Amino acid sequence: MTQVGGIKEPVWVWGIPYTPLTYAETLETIRGLIEEGKPSYFITANTHYAMLTRDNPDLREINARAAFILADGAPVVWASRRGPSPLPERVAGADLVFTLCEIAAREGFRVFLAGAAPGVAEVAAGNLRQRYPGLIVDTACPPRFQDQSDEEYQDLKARIVAARPHLLFLAATQPQGERWLFKNVEDLGIPVIGVPVGSTVDIAAGRLGRAPLWMQKVGLEWFYRLVSEPRKLLTRYVRNGRFIAGTLLRRPDRPAPPPERTP
Repeated sequence: MTQVGGIKEPVWVWGIPYTPLTYAETLETIRGLIEEGKPSYFITANTHYAMLTRDNPDLREINARAAFILADGAPVVWASRRGPSPLPERVAGADLVFTLCEIAAREGFRVFLAGAAPGVAEVAAGNLRQRYPGLIVDTACPPRFQDQSDEEYQDLKARIVAARPHLLFLAATQPQGERWLFKNVEDLGIPVIGVPVGSTVDIAAGRLGRAPLWMQKVGLEWFYRLVSEPRKLLTRYVRNGRFIAGTLLRRPDRPAPPPERTP
């Protein structure tokens, strides 16, 4: 994992090296990355992403390259309490994107939204500009990352590079989005890339609502999302539940060995 400024030692939960940052510390870390100006990305990882990491060994190298990985899920925070160094709190991407856009409007940082369903990113960008006057935000709605032709692939990269954003929010299906940014982070040259933010773009566009604050605080936002999108999420949440049940039978995580690299 890339060490940036005061980045702390990771807390391993379900095979992922989460960074024990509070919400306020996350914002300061991102500000530091922008000032540093080197290409980097961070991942907001929930239970589903932990399960994907278990099933897709290539994600271990992607996780190791990230500037930091945030616990975007109450079950992750709860599971960390089984170990000696629990995570301080959940840091939700759905909150982070809005706060970062507010900071960007105030400080002149350029933002780029890439992905989501056709037309959604544009509506989200318009709503964000109204909410945060002065926000500079561009968008692109490419085909699904796994379905892109070579021409579409290069066109998306060219549009992002031409916009010279300080912050790129990538709305893509896991783990295709993480694989795409890992492959392209150096070519894009963006100080901060955040992934995944698919539902957040839908929220910004007004297509989805957030759970009531009390549900967020007690860790039931997943239930609100399930009721809101049962066809999309039921199968996933059943698999996630089985994954969590399986982890309860194991000892707390220890650091995984480094991923093998092809010579």
